[in-house]
Amino acid sequence: MSSPLVLASGIIGTSAGLLERAARCGAGAVTSKSCSLEPRLGHPNPVAVEWGGGVINAVGLTNPGADEEVHLLREAKACLKLLGIPLIASIFASSVEQFGQVAAIISQAEPDLIEVNISCPNVGDEFGTPFAGSPESAAAVTEIVKSSTHIPVSVKLAPNVPSIARIASAVVKAGADAITAINTMPGMIIDAQAGKPVLSNHMGGISGYVLKPIALRCVAEIRQAVNVPIIGTGGITTGLDAAEMLMAGATAVGVGTAVWFRGPEAFALINTELIAFMEQEGYSDLESMRGIAIH
Repeated sequence: MSSPLVLASGIIGTSAGLLERAARCGAGAVTSKSCSLEPRLGHPNPVAVEWGGGVINAVGLTNPGADEEVHLLREAKACLKLLGIPLIASIFASSVEQFGQVAAIISQAEPDLIEVNISCPNVGDEFGTPFAGSPESAAAVTEIVKSSTHIPVSVKLAPNVPSIARIASAVVKAGADAITAINTMPGMIIDAQAGKPVLSNHMGGISGYVLKPIALRCVAEIRQAVNVPIIGTGGITTGLDAAEMLMAGATAVGVGTAVWFRGPEAFALINTELIAFMEQEGYSDLESMRGIAIH
């Protein structure tokens, strides 16, 4: 990677042109928006709103379905190959079996990495518990995806679990090549004047700088539990934030909501700020920072 920054899934990753734009703005790798086996329309507006601590969204995983996504990924891959930037394809599903099907279809586009979003509800579960909610279900998804593709796999974990370290250990044991941590945190914003939730879906995922302390804790716990690459994601807005994430044990740093606040130029700005911090504090390379806060 030309920089440690990764465009997070769901942020301007809906077309080849936008993925290329993020790459040209300084992302060292880019992640497409999550796709499922069948197309999804998502939720009606409003689906995202800025609040005092960041952004809350309930887009509803809008996507064209895996078959159409292959075309988008192939186009993006061709553009990114010229720039030397890896492409990460994000997938999700409502059953373990579907995860395997989606992975097999998406593999036709030959992305450099498949990111497995397991934060969605398991429709086969009596209570609709997310796959990320238990080591057993997370491992089951990991195993079927690994058996359905030849491409390396990163499993994206959720923060709202009793022990993220246990789940990380389970997915690595099941074959995960890397871990992306974390997804958004479930939350709700209410319009007091209107007396109702702001989002049409009522609840959504909280992202932005308010999420950073949670993400740092999760990444630190994961790093102490496993020894695979970690894409540390959540609340990264500045170069100093990126340095903190690396110090927590991240291998690379996911950037998402910062694009909302700073535009696609956020990648170049964060890279510049990170370099300035390293020069100021005497760090010669990224490796000299990684994990120092948890040793």
